[in-house]
Amino acid sequence: MGASAKTPVVTRFAPSPTGFLHIGGARTALFNLLYAKATGGTFKLRIEDTDKARSTKEAIDAIIDGLSWLNLDWDGEIVYQSEREARHAEVARGLLETGGAYKCFASAEELEQMRETARAEKRPMRYDGRWRDRDPSEAPDGAPYVIRLKAPQEGEVTITDAVQGAVTVKNAELDDFVLLRSDGTPTYMLAVVVDDHDMGVTHVIRGDDHLNNAFRQLALIRALGWSEPSYAHVPLIHGADGAKLSKRHGALGVDAYRDMGFLPEALENYLLRLGWGHGDQEFFTRDEAAAVFTLEGIGRNPARLDFKKLENVNGHYLRSADDPRLVRLIERRIAAMLARDLTPQERDLLLRTMPHLKPRAKDLNELAASSAFLFRQRPITLDEKAEGLLDSAGRGRLAALREVIAGVGEWTTAAIEAAVRDYAEREEIGLGKLAQPLRAALTGTTTSPGIFEVLEVMGRDESLGRIDDQVGKTA
Repeated sequence: MGASAKTPVVTRFAPSPTGFLHIGGARTALFNLLYAKATGGTFKLRIEDTDKARSTKEAIDAIIDGLSWLNLDWDGEIVYQSEREARHAEVARGLLETGGAYKCFASAEELEQMRETARAEKRPMRYDGRWRDRDPSEAPDGAPYVIRLKAPQEGEVTITDAVQGAVTVKNAELDDFVLLRSDGTPTYMLAVVVDDHDMGVTHVIRGDDHLNNAFRQLALIRALGWSEPSYAHVPLIHGADGAKLSKRHGALGVDAYRDMGFLPEALENYLLRLGWGHGDQEFFTRDEAAAVFTLEGIGRNPARLDFKKLENVNGHYLRSADDPRLVRLIERRIAAMLARDLTPQERDLLLRTMPHLKPRAKDLNELAASSAFLFRQRPITLDEKAEGLLDSAGRGRLAALREVIAGVGEWTTAAIEAAVRDYAEREEIGLGKLAQPLRAALTGTTTSPGIFEVLEVMGRDESLGRIDDQVGKTA
């Protein structure tokens, strides 16, 4: 049974703060946000920080920072699960009073024996219900106890999942799981159900590694008589080799993708298309995606992370990004390379060069590196390949070409290119034999934007000065 069609949709993203914002978590958050936007609903954020030993403020900050960088904005205040323990305990004790739960006094030794028996029989450990129908008065005075759900033992439960379809589990496969530990703290299962109910969550959209949890949580929801959410369990992201994404596949955290120079809108678009599709459309704005997003559009099979595809998507967004924004994004990277800040004049030069730089780059780091030649101090240092182009013959061509370029009247890309092409035709020299040593002299490398564009943005004096530096060398 799903949420009523008349009930406003409420989705949530509920990460555990034990590290960075996982790339798979970011996609889950995106799907929750888009479904809320698609239905005119609300998207909420809950930090599941009940594991005090593993939850850290640094991890919480990293999750919030990652969501903010991706512009995955939530509605309302963040809910911190750890601040709601009294409410969780209240629900468990209320269920105890109505007979939906019971006190279990099983000792640690008894539970360990159950585990050993399960291992020997090669089956999952399930509590055997030994205190399910016993009177608590049979326990020694002051004995510690947990509160367990009195789960149904007969029949079966079917969840009609928006992604997985109908999934059925026999109640006999579930056990009377713990709601409240002996120290009075709630378990994950209890906290999730209570928080989802109190937050008004109508649609639980999460990784399919939680599908088994859904049946336990549904048993608790029904015991409490609460309305049931609709479920959508999304297949996990796998590596290129088809295995579940892990550290050996490389970057797992959203922060790593930012450091690698990916734009947030590119990563969002890539994650959106990683397991979801709408016809043949490849690129979506947030509003375009929300207008057509459905849970049924999510595939049942795990999607594979493809860095080459991500780079291609990022290149697309780099080419369409505003030049001033790109300057702001790479300025810090360039300053790190130069060990100094850019001057206003250099920033202006970078801005003027950006239309020629960005078509060739696949990420911000590459974009920054490709602009480094602009800020080198004369005489610039040549890399090994560029040095190889400026042998005696190369410098000879460069010297002759220098006079041609110096004679150009209007210092524009078109005028410089026309003069060089005319010279190449007169001398019957291939344009590449002129462009290659020219690029080496001007940039110190063998790759750059179009060499005539480079000449224009660098200006007459700097361009001729760099050529003179190389022409003046002895072989």
